[in-house]
Order: sequence, then C-alpha cells, then structure tokens
Amino acid sequence: MPTPKDEYDHVFDLLQQHHRWFQESIPLIASENIPSPAVREAIITDFGNRYAEGWPGERVYAGCRFIDQVEFKCIELMKKLFNAEFVDVRPISGVVANLAVYTAFTEPGDTLLALSIPCGGHISSGKKELGGTAGAVKGLIVEYLPLDYKELNIDVDKAKNKIQELAAKGKPPRFVMFGASVFPFPHPVKELVESIHSVGATVGYDAAHVAGLIASGQFQDPLREGADVVSLSTHKTFFGPQHGGILSWEKNAEKIKKATFPGMVSNHHLHAVAGLTIACAEMLEFGKEYASQIVKNAKALAQALYEKGFNVLAEHKGFTQSHVILIDITKQGDGGTIEETLEKANIIINRNLLPWDIKEGRHFMHPGGIRMGVSEVTRLGMKEPEMSVIADFVKQVIIGKEPLEKVRADVTEFRKDYQKVHYCFENSTDAYKYIKIR
Repeated sequence: MPTPKDEYDHVFDLLQQHHRWFQESIPLIASENIPSPAVREAIITDFGNRYAEGWPGERVYAGCRFIDQVEFKCIELMKKLFNAEFVDVRPISGVVANLAVYTAFTEPGDTLLALSIPCGGHISSGKKELGGTAGAVKGLIVEYLPLDYKELNIDVDKAKNKIQELAAKGKPPRFVMFGASVFPFPHPVKELVESIHSVGATVGYDAAHVAGLIASGQFQDPLREGADVVSLSTHKTFFGPQHGGILSWEKNAEKIKKATFPGMVSNHHLHAVAGLTIACAEMLEFGKEYASQIVKNAKALAQALYEKGFNVLAEHKGFTQSHVILIDITKQGDGGTIEETLEKANIIINRNLLPWDIKEGRHFMHPGGIRMGVSEVTRLGMKEPEMSVIADFVKQVIIGKEPLEKVRADVTEFRKDYQKVHYCFENSTDAYKYIKIR
C-alpha cells in the first residue's frame, strides 16, 4: 500500500518525466507554446496565492498595492500591442473571455452565428446539444456561418444571405463570432461588418489562436476592420502563460468589466497576469520578428509535407497565412490513429475534423484530418530548413512505416540543438528544464 510520501514522490516523478519527454519531442500542437524563463519566474511568485477581486484600484481585497501596479501595466502594454481603447486582462482563459463577451452583449435565447466545429469553430461557440459553451452555458441559439471548403474560409455571399434569412424569420443574429481553432486565413470581417450591423448584431472576433500574429501586425486587424469586441487567449501565437483577455472600444468598457467581474471570475489568477505582463514586454520587443518567422515556418512545413506526398489543404493559396496547417490524411489512415502513431515517435500533433467529415460518417476520435502548428518550434529557434527535417520525420513514420524507435531516436538527437527559448530578453534556463524549488 503506497504511503502519502510515496504518492507525493510519484507525482513529482511524473512531472519530471513530462519535462524530459518534451525536451526530446517536436511539439506541433497549434494551441500550445512555450513561455520564456522570465514568464515562468513570474508565474511562481506569491501573486498566485493572493486575491484581487474587481478592477485594479477598486479591489474588494486589501494587499493589492503591487498587484494593481502590475495589472495596470499589463493593460497598458496590451493596449499598445493591439491599439485598443479598452482591455480587460482578468478572464482566466479564452473560453472565459468568450463567456464574458456573450454575457456583455447577448441575452439567453439570442442567436449566435459562428463556424461549426468541423469547419474550424471552437466548442465555446458550440450548440447546446453538443455541450458547447454558447449554447449549454449561456443559452444562445447557435447557427452556423457557411464555410467555403476549398478556400478554408467563410463564404461572404452565403453569410450575407444567412444573416438576411434569419432576420426575415424574426430571429436575426445578435452576435456574430469570427475566429476559429483552425484559422489559416484572415476572416472577412470588413466584408461582412455592414451586413451584421444592419440587423443590430455585435461583431465579435475570437483571436485565441492568432493573437500574437495580430499584435505583431502579421495577420489582420479586427478592431480596425469593424469588430466591436475581440476575445483571446495568451498562450498560442501569443507566447504568455495560459490566460485570457478582451479587447474593445471605450464605449463598451463598463458592460465588459461587469460581465468579467462579478459575472465570470472572482479572483483571476494574478500570477498569470504577472506572466502575461512579462510576455507583453517580450512581444513588443520581439513580436514582429517572431510572428514573421511563424508564417514563414508554417508555409515551409506545409510545402515540404505537400512535396512528400501529404494532402495539405489550400495549396492554391499557399496553404496558410498563420501558424496552422490542415492535412487531409485519409489516404494514409485516420487522424486519431496517426496522432497516436506520431506521438510514439515523439512528434506531437493533434487529430482534427475536416469540414466534410461528419457528412462522410467520420467522428472526432478518428477524423479525416490532422492539424499542425509551428508557434512552439519557432519559439525554439527553428526556421525553414528545420521544417523540411520535421516533414521528413513525419513522412518516415506515416508513409515510410519506418520503425518508431528509430525515428524517435532521430527526433531526440535533432532536438538536442533546440533547447533554448528565443525571442525573449533572457534565456539562461532551458525551455523545458525542470526547476526544483523544494
């Protein structure tokens, strides 16, 4: 029978094993990134033990003298990065940011227009029957934006027609959410904003995946294109800790503030706010170079995979303009099996529904697609030549059927040269080094 100390030691052993594994792996999950040592330092400070309910300077709790200063600095830096009039950094995740936005701009029973999950939409904009946040938690009626399968983007003409059809039925959308979890190309915000506003709807934009690209001027600028509010997470192309945020205009400030607190959060993970503030400073200094390299790497990886026999979607558009690529893997198998196989070779990707998968009888556990993102490998200092190497590893596993232990050994050897975080002020600690403070 294990003792409490045995269990205690076992957990720490698992944590250290995880760190060693990621030191030897190629991380290609599009929704993940690696923070700098400075961000890691910030998130283990005493801020994580404190409470600070409310807006900085108007707290319910005492003891916030320095916490308030850091949060105000975070807001200031986020405003600079996104050229936003109003910023709320209290949402503790992108999903919580979306819920706060729904709370501020909609009522239960209102209609939300967003992309479906197979078309790249996020579960936080999903229907009630799917357990989606918008439907199950907020009580919104979710209708889907039409996707052009070939272009991997919202179909503008069909979207305009959908908006007018809903209005004619007396159920106009009250909120239209741009943004997605599979987000290779900028969405047509400026092309649709007039149609959306004409029926009294709010224009939202979920920037969770592309926030770092937007902040660095590498993608689109949704606020300038007509978005009323932008929600985001801070640990994908934005290389901070896991947290969230909301960007908007000053006219919307009070209802967003109230929706966030007391609506969605009590304490809001102050250690993460500290880490985010550090990441903002890094993004202001290094973001343009980093975001530019992300897009170069994504295009290079997509091209290399395409040339090695994989059906990378949207080849006619250069595959992607962001960090993410989508691959129809049906000629080689199914996404779930391939995800599992690649993981055994220390290549970490995720299975992903293709827009047409449900109609063809596939489901999320074994979809027709896989998704790859290059944010993390870019942060590790990899560039276009390394993308070709990664593509070759993938080919060896999936097409060449080479022994997994051999590919895993080669991946481990390859990773030895990429152990530092780049695009930051200080990186004396290796990216995945386990730090013991007991």
